[in-house]
Amino acid sequence: MKKFISVLLTIALTTAIPFAASGAEITKKLEYNNYSVTINGQEIQMIDAKGAVIEPFAIEGNVYMPLRGLSKALGLSVGYDEKTNKITLSEAPLLEKSSELTIYLVRHGKTFFNTTDQVQGFIDSPLTEVGISQAQAVGRSMADIQFTTAFTGRLGRHIDTAQTILDNNKNWTPDIIQNVGWNEWNYGGYEGKTNSEMWSPIFEANGLTFDSDWTYYNDLVAKLGDRGVADAIAANDPLKAAESYDEIVARAKSAMDELIKVSLDAGGGNVLVVSSGGMIPTMLEIFFPGHEATNIDNCSVSVLKYADGKLSIDHLNDLSYRNETRDKN
Repeated sequence: MKKFISVLLTIALTTAIPFAASGAEITKKLEYNNYSVTINGQEIQMIDAKGAVIEPFAIEGNVYMPLRGLSKALGLSVGYDEKTNKITLSEAPLLEKSSELTIYLVRHGKTFFNTTDQVQGFIDSPLTEVGISQAQAVGRSMADIQFTTAFTGRLGRHIDTAQTILDNNKNWTPDIIQNVGWNEWNYGGYEGKTNSEMWSPIFEANGLTFDSDWTYYNDLVAKLGDRGVADAIAANDPLKAAESYDEIVARAKSAMDELIKVSLDAGGGNVLVVSSGGMIPTMLEIFFPGHEATNIDNCSVSVLKYADGKLSIDHLNDLSYRNETRDKN
């Protein structure tokens, strides 16, 4: 969680009253005539950017704590605005602002329903041990990337995957922003049923055969397109609760608009997104018609760039982030 504290010039302390902030306290060591700083019960040595020791100093009975030394000890970033004489302390890194974004679009890790061949859209199932391992591998691969923002759908499999990736990151990490726009397609009355129940009628109506290996899925998409597939599911749904293609596109565009605005306002840079295997190709089709990634693997990474108001593809469905190649999938 980000915390922002603004102060005008310096923090003043008195020898009579111990100072406490974010679990820090200052104590006087008379025998050495100097001071120590204790944070959460652990004494630390304050140093500046060059490695020199920073100590508090006393003026007319008051003890003053050098702000940069204290902030470094607390793991905070410091910024100074010369126009307003305002110093800003923040848990977030004070990065140079950019008008460009690098978007790491990740499919969630493997789930229970992925292993039982069940339809999984707005309905959820937990990550399996394999799925957790996949997310951890992606997190380790991205450990040095400083993310400005992070987004997921409102599904547990998305949030758990994103949090696992961020937990493996070496840097400050942002709070996850949840947006239903990153959710998988809503399959209505087919949710939780077998894939064969939903897909076989559509495949057969188009002269194709559905099997558990999805052998002819690309052929189906080539024939119907995203719109035709989504609308066929909605038309067949006995509950008439499945989304139409227009409904899916509306929330997808809204989610991308939010991502771009919020991430640029936060300073630009790197963005983490965790979504689903149906929504990611739809996003790609909306912004890059005719893209090549129809199938998106669990915890694969697709990287998009945003610059000068335009999105572009860097690479798609990359398994190297989870330390695997296509033939191992």
